Amino acid sequence: MGKEVKTNAMRILDRSNIKYKLNTYNCDNFTDGKQIADMLGQDYNISFKTLVAAGKSTQYYVFVIPVAEELDLKHAAIEAGEKNISLVHVKDINKITGYIRGGCTPVGMKKLYPTFVHESAKTFQNIIISGGRLGTQIILNPDDLLKVTGGKYADIIVH
Repeated sequence: MGKEVKTNAMRILDRSNIKYKLNTYNCDNFTDGKQIADMLGQDYNISFKTLVAAGKSTQYYVFVIPVAEELDLKHAAIEAGEKNISLVHVKDINKITGYIRGGCTPVGMKKLYPTFVHESAKTFQNIIISGGRLGTQIILNPDDLLKVTGGKYADIIVH
């Protein structure tokens, strides 16, 4: 078998001496996080998706939430210190992050944007995030994710 080609996220984790596991699966097209979790038999609570939003100030923000949850835009704006925020259009994801839809991960974006991870993540030893391309996941400790992104835990999902 050929050597795994590392994504930017993996290289950054390696450089930061952060332990992670890689999980790969066959995926040619975008599939939402719940479908991937179902396909791989993974718990929705530890499977996280990465969302990118823009504030009224035009600053970008990254929100990492469980795949079955919805981002609470009002709480997200408060956490970000913005009057309001809105999710970035799918067509702009690559331009802003350097990643494609379905392969967007909070680690190793073009710039280090303020990052917020849903507070439920801290209750788990490890969480699953995208690995930086379709068909790749990174499994890591949520505190390590905060370290490498400069992020913080926040209550940012719809209740």
